[in-house]
Amino acid sequence: MIYLRGRTKEASVPAEAGLSLLEHALKAGVDWGFSCTRGTCARCRCRVEAGAEWLEDITDAEWDRLEPEEFDEGYRLACQAVVRAGAGEIRVVNRPYF
Repeated sequence: MIYLRGRTKEASVPAEAGLSLLEHALKAGVDWGFSCTRGTCARCRCRVEAGAEWLEDITDAEWDRLEPEEFDEGYRLACQAVVRAGAGEIRVVNRPYF
């Protein structure tokens, strides 16, 4: 299960392997900030509060846009953070820069 918190809406949805956190949020109607879906705008920045181990590895696009300290604090780009097969509970909050 993935628990998503956007700007004003929250939802919990079944985890679907191969979909990004952003795709889950959009399917659930959560008001998630984003512009590009390619990892270049960083508007979909989010904080993974639980379940980071159920996400694929950090992508090159994320390394280009986020600082190492942000990864240490649990930040990812929702468009790049893809759910792994057999995922357990994931909790994530949209945390754009602006």
